Amino acid sequence: MRHAIAAQPAARLRRGFSMVEVLISLAITATLLTATMAALNTSFKSYQVTSEGASTNVVARIVMQRLTAMIRTGDSFGPYPVNPILTPEIESDYIEFVSYRDPSTGTERVTRLERRDSTSGDGPYELWYTLTTYIDGTYQDEETAPLLVGLNDVVFTMEFDVGPKLRRATVDLIIQPDDMQDLAVGSTLEAPTIRLVASASPRMHD
Repeated sequence: MRHAIAAQPAARLRRGFSMVEVLISLAITATLLTATMAALNTSFKSYQVTSEGASTNVVARIVMQRLTAMIRTGDSFGPYPVNPILTPEIESDYIEFVSYRDPSTGTERVTRLERRDSTSGDGPYELWYTLTTYIDGTYQDEETAPLLVGLNDVVFTMEFDVGPKLRRATVDLIIQPDDMQDLAVGSTLEAPTIRLVASASPRMHD
């Protein structure tokens, strides 16, 4: 009889968790895992936004340097203002100029930089580059390629002297890549825009 009475506390010590205790522990674990995954997801998205912004900034600055270099070496710029004396400054969604001229062969190349709607038709603008070759005034061929995509806007501001001769051209780019927009969906992250403004004056005049 004494042995039976002594065995009862040991049996109670070996008792497992109840179903309610297991369910509570599972609920707590699931909550902690969900919070951890949400924090990791936000951290990854923040890293992606930061790295994408940095790379976009680098690419945009390279393109801007190329644009200003082309303007500095260009000639015969357009579009022209109607009256350069009264309104010497004009804003446009494109700029075109002669980028190469060889009188001995009659070869002339005209560069056009212009804002276009996106190829999908429902996204931001794109900046396109077109190079057209003429020989003795006759069209020969044309090369076209995009320079930048994901543009909120691009504006070319040109200030002319009488002639009209271009005094200065200013390029204003506002960029917001599509990748950043995708990252912002379903989160509190905001896709930052990048604005670059640069001016250049041509070395050659008409």
